[in-house]
Amino acid sequence: MTFTPEEVAYIRAQRLARVATAAPDGQPDVVPVGFEFDGTCFYIGGRDPERTRRTRNVQAGNDKVALVIDDVTADGGWSPRYLRVYGTTELVERDTPMGRQLVMKVTPAVSWSFNLDGRPIAEAFGRGGPRRTEH
Repeated sequence: MTFTPEEVAYIRAQRLARVATAAPDGQPDVVPVGFEFDGTCFYIGGRDPERTRRTRNVQAGNDKVALVIDDVTADGGWSPRYLRVYGTTELVERDTPMGRQLVMKVTPAVSWSFNLDGRPIAEAFGRGGPRRTEH
């Protein structure tokens, strides 16, 4: 399956995500990142991505990754919303605004989305839990 139109709209409206990788000793590492989305996969580059811990973790053979895109609506209430992805990553060459770079390509395996329309939290929980999708 693919992302729903509501999920795609949410992803495209966001500029920041958090990506988690694991070091060879198993130590998790999470970092905020900018990203690109092609409708199926996510691409994470940045300033000098070849020197980042996340790139070194992937180069060490740890290709499992978690990605979270989240925010809280700005209407004054508490209305958190998110899209979470578990998947695999590989390093690929890609043209970016910073030039040609080695970037992470994240291929989703499973995702969860919750409250993307930003309803008040009590109402959102009343509609059930996160939507789960196998990709």
